[in-house]
Amino acid sequence: MLRFIDAGESHGKFLMGIIEGLPEGLVVDLEQINFDLKRRQGGYGRGLRMNIEQDAVDIISGLINGKTIGSPLGLLIRNKDFKNKTITNQEEKGNFNIPRPGHADLAGVLKYGLDDYQAILERASARKTAMRVAIGSITKQLLEYFSIYSYSHVIRIGTVSVKDSALIQEEEKGFTYIKEKINQSKVYCLEAETSERMCEEIDKAKKDGDTLGGIFEVVIGNVPIGLGSHVFWDRRMDTRIAGAMMSIPSIKAVEIGEGIKSAESRGSLAQDSIYYQKISSTKNSNKSSFYRKKNWAGGIEGGITNGEEIIVRAYVKPIPTLLKPLSSIDLKSKENSLANYQRSDCCVVPAASVVGESVVNWEIAKAFLEKFSGDSLPEIAENFRNYQERIRKW
Repeated sequence: MLRFIDAGESHGKFLMGIIEGLPEGLVVDLEQINFDLKRRQGGYGRGLRMNIEQDAVDIISGLINGKTIGSPLGLLIRNKDFKNKTITNQEEKGNFNIPRPGHADLAGVLKYGLDDYQAILERASARKTAMRVAIGSITKQLLEYFSIYSYSHVIRIGTVSVKDSALIQEEEKGFTYIKEKINQSKVYCLEAETSERMCEEIDKAKKDGDTLGGIFEVVIGNVPIGLGSHVFWDRRMDTRIAGAMMSIPSIKAVEIGEGIKSAESRGSLAQDSIYYQKISSTKNSNKSSFYRKKNWAGGIEGGITNGEEIIVRAYVKPIPTLLKPLSSIDLKSKENSLANYQRSDCCVVPAASVVGESVVNWEIAKAFLEKFSGDSLPEIAENFRNYQERIRKW
């Protein structure tokens, strides 16, 4: 079974991760992991800490000559900001007696019976998503071995959004083109003109001492039919993806396929009609002869992947740490006060899209290994090929 555990605090020495269940024989590309980490730190609207941290992962166990050996994979990311932990300026040290609205500060203090919220912010911080990205990047490489691809892109920041028609035109140009286009944008958006307007929107919010949220989309393509389960509620693919997305700080809603649009439509419009065209075995394709012309379901029906692209959208709330703080209460005096301001971002939607892609890749890889389990990559590949041949015989 594929699983992970991570540890580390926002201002601690390290972020740590252990992955258990990776098969023997997977070549791990460190440059790809570090590229994904760099993308997480990027995106217009990020704060000053991104100028300090230059995340890079060390793999400290589970590899020989760059290949997994079937034992737990140990990962380490150093926090360069750790050296600033002892400095005394107010912005860094902070007054941890006044909880910030929108954070875990107050709920954590009351849960544990603490005098201040410093211990809460250290682990509640989105800093820990760096390790989630490193872990997800490894499982993305596993999926790419089986020709399953993925990308994430921003479709809305504040009131500025991408037009649906423009998205369809871009998506017809292919996976490689899409990835390159996204990485050319400061906000990881497919439309150049919309990207500029998104940056302007961020600038306006920053000037006002405010923050912005938005929406990003994750697309996983060439996914085989049959991942997930209709039998157990917690093994449904949509359950797992939605839960993983909601585990990312600041994400408050998740949509799979045209979930919101379908709630406003009649059933005759909101279902994906099924078609059939016999296909032969095709290299690098996990498709079957059954297909749909539309994809309202977002690649999942009854908790099981149906062979279409998995499409997930996540709704990101504005960062709650504000330059112009909201009202709060001093935990010691119980008097009204303004919440603390600590170094933060203005907009994290682009960065969150990278995290979102990583956690969805993790869930798909986990379900893939459950379906085609084996100790080594060749064994899994053989199981997968046998399954593909059975599916293609229909």
